[in-house]
Amino acid sequence: MAGASTLSSYSTTSPVKATASVLVLAAADSTVLGLEGAKAAKTALDEAARAIGFSGKAGSTARVPAPKGVAADSVLLVGLGDCDPDDSDVAAAAETLRRGAGAALRALDGVESIALALPAATPTEVEAITVGAGLGTYRFLDYRSEGGTPGEITIIGPKGKTFAAAHDAGAVIAAATNRARDLVNTPPLDLYPESYAEIVKDQAKDRKLKVTVLGEKELKAGGYGGIIGVGQGSTRGPRLVKVEYAPRGAKRHLSFVGKGITFDSGGISLKPAKSMEDMKSDMAGSAAVVQALFGIADLKLPVRVTAWLPMAENMPGSSAQRPSDVLKMRSGKTVEVTNTDAEGRLVLADALTDAGAENPDLLIDVATLTGAQIVALGERTSGVMGSEAARAEVIASASVAGEQMWAMPIPEEMLSGFDSTAADLTNSGPRPGGMLAAAAFLREFVGEDANWAHIDIAGPSFNGSAPFGYTPKAATGAAVRTLIEIAKAKA
Repeated sequence: MAGASTLSSYSTTSPVKATASVLVLAAADSTVLGLEGAKAAKTALDEAARAIGFSGKAGSTARVPAPKGVAADSVLLVGLGDCDPDDSDVAAAAETLRRGAGAALRALDGVESIALALPAATPTEVEAITVGAGLGTYRFLDYRSEGGTPGEITIIGPKGKTFAAAHDAGAVIAAATNRARDLVNTPPLDLYPESYAEIVKDQAKDRKLKVTVLGEKELKAGGYGGIIGVGQGSTRGPRLVKVEYAPRGAKRHLSFVGKGITFDSGGISLKPAKSMEDMKSDMAGSAAVVQALFGIADLKLPVRVTAWLPMAENMPGSSAQRPSDVLKMRSGKTVEVTNTDAEGRLVLADALTDAGAENPDLLIDVATLTGAQIVALGERTSGVMGSEAARAEVIASASVAGEQMWAMPIPEEMLSGFDSTAADLTNSGPRPGGMLAAAAFLREFVGEDANWAHIDIAGPSFNGSAPFGYTPKAATGAAVRTLIEIAKAKA
């Protein structure tokens, strides 16, 4: 499983001197940006843009012949909308560049060489352009007989070591996100708990990281009732994978827990057929946390990070858990199963118990947990719940990383919806406010004083609509960039 994307290099050459098949330039308000030192070429491109009616609308592209004085064979103009190069909103300006770079690279399949010269005056902007370009090159081609990615990519920016370092960091972040996309896009025939654990082990081995895998026997012996209960209906048993990055001298410890349901049929509480079509993506939370950890390790950030990946396939086999079954969880609490399609919270609860026992400075779980998230916030905005401090940290880092996340509460009355006459809790709560209710359930498996945040990425993790910006159709890699940004802030 490799997917397909293109790495970039960094250059400080003048855009007009870049020898490439295509030179990518930005346009905003019908004006071409980035050629201030080449007046004749800029004038010619401004005239060409006007002639074809190219206004520079955000995300739009137009390819024109290269004017005299430009070494590239042609020029691709990409719209940045009403972008202001002097905008004081650093995060918004960076996201505009990220999306512009992504839109440009999505439009250049099969092009031999590309020079990207979007306006960048700071290392933050260089990193954003690099990330957007790297994400825009992504294509999932493992199961297709045809297709290709853009060829050699050069990011053009200012001189200086900090700019080159920003490019290198951006390349790492894009690669981590694309690896998460690969995992989510892989068909469940090939990605199931055992094979998924092997992929993680192989990728960790390249980075000399410690990996621990618990199989069915160990999970049963350890009292992981949630993971075992969800996975027992499948002939392909569950796993709990722990990955550890512990650089010497690290003073902070981050713990990431990711839901890893490799396919969700709903179990005996079977989903409608249409609702199953994208359920290979129900492990997107686990893909995000493990690839974020690998990205953090590749960046050599001086912060300890542990990733916990509870993996199971939720199937309606003859041995599947039933509504009315009572599970004894890793924490010792008991849960009555009232809906086998509310399975993600069960595997997360067991993993959260272990993660919390290590007393990390910050505990975050990421999950495609509820359809209610999509109802509340749409398909592009993740919901963030948890302790006030942790929630604020996640929102702040998401803003820097360019991911849309919104703080949501956990009302105290939500927990009463999980009352059971047979166990400590039921696994399915009230329908109104379902995203908040699921967070209330998870909170029961987190220590009272834990600095904890829950990120529901049900909508943003998988794009079922047309591509936009740097976001392709299908897997998006949601939350990877935010988790890496959190580690950067903690380092």
